Amino acid sequence: MTQTSRPAAPIAAVVLAAGKGTRMKSQRHKVLHPIAGRPMIEHLLAALAELQPERTVVIVGDGREQLEKQLAGRAVFAVQEPQLGTAHAVQQAEAALAGFQGDVLVLYGDVPFVSATTMRSMIERLHEEDEPAAVVLGFEPEDTLQYGRVIAQGGRIAWMVEHKDADDGQRQCRLCNSGLLAAPADVLFDLLRKVGNDNAQGEYYLPDAVNVAISEGRTCAVVTTEDPDEVAGINSRAELAEAEARWQRVRRSKAMAEGATLVAPETVFFAWDTQLGRDVTIEPSVVFGPGVTVADGVTIHAFCHIEGAELGEGASVGPFARLRPGTRLAKGVKVGNFVEVKNAELGEGAKANHLSYVGDATVGAAANIGAGTITCNYDGYFKHRTVIGERAFIGSNSALIAPVSIGADAIVAAGSAVSRDVAAGELRMVRAEQLVKPGWADRFHDAMKKKKADPKK
Repeated sequence: MTQTSRPAAPIAAVVLAAGKGTRMKSQRHKVLHPIAGRPMIEHLLAALAELQPERTVVIVGDGREQLEKQLAGRAVFAVQEPQLGTAHAVQQAEAALAGFQGDVLVLYGDVPFVSATTMRSMIERLHEEDEPAAVVLGFEPEDTLQYGRVIAQGGRIAWMVEHKDADDGQRQCRLCNSGLLAAPADVLFDLLRKVGNDNAQGEYYLPDAVNVAISEGRTCAVVTTEDPDEVAGINSRAELAEAEARWQRVRRSKAMAEGATLVAPETVFFAWDTQLGRDVTIEPSVVFGPGVTVADGVTIHAFCHIEGAELGEGASVGPFARLRPGTRLAKGVKVGNFVEVKNAELGEGAKANHLSYVGDATVGAAANIGAGTITCNYDGYFKHRTVIGERAFIGSNSALIAPVSIGADAIVAAGSAVSRDVAAGELRMVRAEQLVKPGWADRFHDAMKKKKADPKK
């Protein structure tokens, strides 16, 4: 706040999410489509949470059951039916904010990347000496397109107009309306009751609440974001992809600035909560799902998919490996090409280098899992766990039929199907007796060649 500011008031938020989202052509609610593995509205609410709002009201319409399930316990809901415009939408929050004495931020569920800093600047502007009735968030895009305009001078708004209702002179203005607004609760709902719908669309526009205040001789102010991408709305699959691309570009730059090496940055995709240590090397075409933590010095080779996993210091993964939720790799673990790990813990220095599935397992330090090994964890009804002791050696092409335990320093011979526990230091070999018939193959080949040469015989 500036030195001429008034004390801050409690904050509430009204998040508009009642749109039909028809351009998405999806059964999923528009604001629940993910960016970086997180529903877009969750990105917005995470930024909002930094302001510690006293109340959050989400305006819902079609698909409201999905939003109520996603945000249960974190917001209250107000239904807009029918949908008569943005001013009408905000009005639906009045009952939910009854008795609230503070400032209201009006946000949009499909404008997910407004920062907490920007939100805070809007609230702080409300509390400066001129006490504006409302503060609008403006931006200056390269192309003003169909955006409404904010006609302002010196940060004070003279008038606001929708693009469809603007004249040629007003359309020359480059300051556009993001749709976001802040106002004291009592002022906001008083202004909204005075908004009419005499416009090209016959709707009740939220910007007209600002015009009502100006008509009454009250000051209204605009705060301008320096980053137009911050207020980019998402209404189609193409815009969703563009938002994903912007988010990924920023995250890749952050990763490299913080000490990670990305060999081909444009091919690496992070999730919203990916955590990387220093001196991490990530080769091309690596995809992170949510819930991944990578310690210092880890190498992730090309074409890996990692989700819900913790990678310990100096671990090596891939190429072509998949780490699924519940994977925990200790220091120096090696998970090699075409290995899948799920809900398993691999102790320090353990190795699974080739073509294996390790699921629902605990693998001891320095254990070696040979190529083609499978932990058979599912019996068709229940999952069972495999325990492999420290320094145990599992020979290639083995099947460990859970629940089963392999003791420390034990050896399982290649090709074994192990269904009973193996004691520490024991050798377990489970193979059928080899049958040898000398000359049988030669006689077989001769017979087949003669038959092929003369099919009539």
